[in-house]
Amino acid sequence: MAKYMLIMRSTDEALANFEDHDFDELLNAMGRFNDELIRAGVLLAAEGLDPASEGVVVDFTGETPVVTDGPYGEVKELFNGYYILDLASKDEAVEWAKRLPFSEGAKVEIRRIPSIDEFPQDNEWIQKERAWREATGQL
Repeated sequence: MAKYMLIMRSTDEALANFEDHDFDELLNAMGRFNDELIRAGVLLAAEGLDPASEGVVVDFTGETPVVTDGPYGEVKELFNGYYILDLASKDEAVEWAKRLPFSEGAKVEIRRIPSIDEFPQDNEWIQKERAWREATGQL
C-alpha cells in the first residue's frame, strides 16, 4: 500500500458548477463519498481550504521573500482541497478520483507520497523524523 494525494484544482467552470448547487446538497454528496472512502478503509485525511482571498503567498523567487495577500494567481493555478488515501496503486487512486462528486469542469491532480522507508535510513534527520513518527503513532 502507498499514500496518494488527490488535489482538487478549480477552474472557472468548476466554480460556476459548484455555485449552482445547494450547499446542503454538496455536503450530502461529499459526505456520502467520504463515507465510501472510510468504509473501504482507504481514507487517511481530507480537508477543504478557505478561499484564496483569505490566504497569502510567500514568494522566494527574489533576493528576499515577498508576502502577497490573496487572492493570488489564476483560478486554474489554485487548489481548494485534498484527500490522502492509502491505496495499492496509482490506478486505484485514479478510480477514486473519477468518483468525486460535483467535479464537472475541475481537475484532480494525483501524486504519490513517498514513505519514510524510501529515504536513506542512515541520515540523522531521517532517523529523527522516524523517531518522531513512531512517538506520535504515525508508524
